[in-house]
Amino acid sequence: MSRRGAAFFDLDRTLLAGASGEVFARAMREAGVTSREFPGERLLFSLFNTVGETLPSMLLTRQGARVAKGRRQADVQRAALHAAPELAAQLQPMAGRLFDEHRRAGRPLVLATTTPYDMVAPLADLLGLDDVVATRYGVAADGTYDGSLAGPFVWSYGKRDAVADWARANRVSLADSYAYSDSFYDAPLLGAVGHPVVVNPDPRMKVLATLRRWPEESLSASSGSVVIPFLNRDLASLSMELANPLFYPYARFDVAGSEHIPSSGPAILVGNHRSYFDPAAIMMAVGPSKRSLRFLGKREVFDAPIIGPLAKAAGGIPVDRGTGNDAPLEAAQAAIEHGDIVGLMPQGTIPRGAAFYDPVLRGRWGAARLAAATRAPVIPVGIWGTEHVWPRSSRLPRVFNVLTPPEIRVRVGPPVELKYRSPDADTKRIMAAITALLPAEAHLAHTPSAEEIARALPPGYHGDPTAERDRRPGTD
Repeated sequence: MSRRGAAFFDLDRTLLAGASGEVFARAMREAGVTSREFPGERLLFSLFNTVGETLPSMLLTRQGARVAKGRRQADVQRAALHAAPELAAQLQPMAGRLFDEHRRAGRPLVLATTTPYDMVAPLADLLGLDDVVATRYGVAADGTYDGSLAGPFVWSYGKRDAVADWARANRVSLADSYAYSDSFYDAPLLGAVGHPVVVNPDPRMKVLATLRRWPEESLSASSGSVVIPFLNRDLASLSMELANPLFYPYARFDVAGSEHIPSSGPAILVGNHRSYFDPAAIMMAVGPSKRSLRFLGKREVFDAPIIGPLAKAAGGIPVDRGTGNDAPLEAAQAAIEHGDIVGLMPQGTIPRGAAFYDPVLRGRWGAARLAAATRAPVIPVGIWGTEHVWPRSSRLPRVFNVLTPPEIRVRVGPPVELKYRSPDADTKRIMAAITALLPAEAHLAHTPSAEEIARALPPGYHGDPTAERDRRPGTD
């Protein structure tokens, strides 16, 4: 027996956040394989997404071969081919990183699922997996399903036995293999491999994993973000659900260039800073990528009641201004190495007073240092108009301005070409790339009025507005 191991992955609530069945059912209807929803279909999928597999749902699944009797195998395969891209887009964010780790170790990647083979094989091909262990339906001579199973029902002990058969046939050692699943009913499979890992465990699996000391891994979470039990969602990804203009009726968004944000892998997003509303504007640009975003923010935000704990739970990285502490950059570097997108404002804070109207953007070196350490692409974002939603002088955004909401302009550019030799020179390159994305009016020198200066000062400000131009020179 070879000592080569493999990596076996469950599909629903493991590689995917929820049920693939909903996508498959819609694809079958659109392909004419089925004509309508079965009674209670939506309720069943909702229940599965919330609590995982249940014995009644698996008993119904067991009858799938009989239900499929008389349908053409080719029609089902064609529908599954159309469903595969939609399902692939729902792959958990960290699954790709896990695939890469096992590929580098020389382990075959195997999808092990109860879902019928004809439905999941196109998805496995699209994901680049090496093989599939799945339930197979019997096929008659005329190419239709005959109502029988061609082999075991790949569930619970049946899945364990099917995986063991595959391992023997492919000279794979289960003792050196990994298995990933959320379901209590996959305990026999996890117990059969040398490296069991639970992902988004259902309630009973959570208890069993604790008793057996099986490690738990999240494929959905950004590093540092709190995962909500049983939903298989972390707060960082849930916060991106707010990246929808419908949640902000007091602002209009004009966003372009989102295609420059990588669909996978690490990145550093850098934007100019005009308002506390800037993160919402950047989220609108990130939203189409379906990726979560970790922000570096000043310590005061994380110490605030209510919003502070939420910011921490969502994976935010606090910065102690003026201390020279490298801990925030080290945390950001760890997040990038984890494959996350990290967002920061190189200016460090919103320019105050007359400095707010200076067309020359001055940045601190943090983004350049982070890029040099990780070689992650630096994506510039130009923001304009957020100060009309949340002025520097206001403690709260103008949420009641829904009749004539101001327009927020967001432009995302291609990665900045950096030299990685001088943080000062690379910071200037970053700020120039951001500046190039701003509208023409942003490049014009402007002498602000006393009223404009007041709008650009914090509430209760008692300093000297004329000294603000030289504040935070950006040399760290």
